[in-house]
Amino acid sequence: MKIFYWSPFLSNIATINAVIRSAQSIIKYDKSKTIEPYIIDSLGEWSKLDANYENLKIIKLYKKNISKILPKGGYFQSRFSQILIFVLCFFKLKRLILREKPTFLIAHLIVSLPMLLFNIFNFDTKLIIRISGTPKLNFVRKYFWKLLSKKIYKVTCPTISSYNKLIEFNIFDKEKLEILYDPILNIKEINKKKYEPIDKKFKDYNFILGIGRLTRQKNFILLIKAFNEIQKNKSDLKLIILGEGEQRNQLQNMIKKLNLIEKVFLPGFKKNVYNYIFKSNCFISSSLYEDPGFVLLEAGFLNKIVLASDSKSGTSEIIDQSKRGFLYKNENHHDLANTFLNYNSLNYSQYYSKIFKLKYYTKNFTIFNHYKKLYSILSKN
Repeated sequence: MKIFYWSPFLSNIATINAVIRSAQSIIKYDKSKTIEPYIIDSLGEWSKLDANYENLKIIKLYKKNISKILPKGGYFQSRFSQILIFVLCFFKLKRLILREKPTFLIAHLIVSLPMLLFNIFNFDTKLIIRISGTPKLNFVRKYFWKLLSKKIYKVTCPTISSYNKLIEFNIFDKEKLEILYDPILNIKEINKKKYEPIDKKFKDYNFILGIGRLTRQKNFILLIKAFNEIQKNKSDLKLIILGEGEQRNQLQNMIKKLNLIEKVFLPGFKKNVYNYIFKSNCFISSSLYEDPGFVLLEAGFLNKIVLASDSKSGTSEIIDQSKRGFLYKNENHHDLANTFLNYNSLNYSQYYSKIFKLKYYTKNFTIFNHYKKLYSILSKN
């Protein structure tokens, strides 16, 4: 049984690791070796795979790697690149499916391309659409998704909230929907990398941590505003935000405006974030929405208190009405600052109760549990 993963990407996002670990879960736990996972490289984006991923099989659709020159960053640049990938890969992906006849194609990103192909051509392959976050559907997109949904075998959702949202949208038949938690936690890798030293500049700091692309969705402007209030009561604290993105200049200007140059740091993208999480005071998610929120779960596994916006998406589900951490009002930096001060007033029992409950919940997101659920979906074939 061949499984093809379709997930063209433009920049470093959590979905990349989800695809890699999903394929690796099959390689590791399929003892009978009856399932062969492959990742489709559309235009060269998968050509930079780490040496640790050499056991993964990559299928190239391209002759010339043009991923490096695709426009990235802002909304219009990324949309242009997605359209370009769609056009350049349309017939190439069609020919690949007809030639190789995989049992399943699992589409994570730019899912409109395989959805359209499967409706135009009669493939023996079954299409699984992976919802990577709560979909934002306008009328036109909702209409076309519903129109193209007939040829979809399954739609997998990363959280209960996204599952319920899709039922509410009434796009797909309910029996096609499955909850499949992402394979976020590679326990062996985390336990190894958490001990690697962080930048010398930060090693003695008591710091709050934020991680993610520097975009509007991650809402780091709110986090910096909240930290400006927090540090007035906790003068020894620093704030470190790991990631790159189009809002870097805007964030740096705000840091200067609030006179926080010596307290807030943007060191950029880090391949290893586990060591920063491990050394941090706590992890704060300021995102407008997450589904589910990979780094929240990684922080929870590493025994950190997590503060997250009550976005009515994956973050709210993970923190569960502040039972597994703290939820604060979405887009309210004053409430975030107050919530942090409440966290600092926890007694020993309250502190470790939240840590234990979140860590216990993270077991749903191990590679092994992902494989068990994925295998059950594939076996229904």
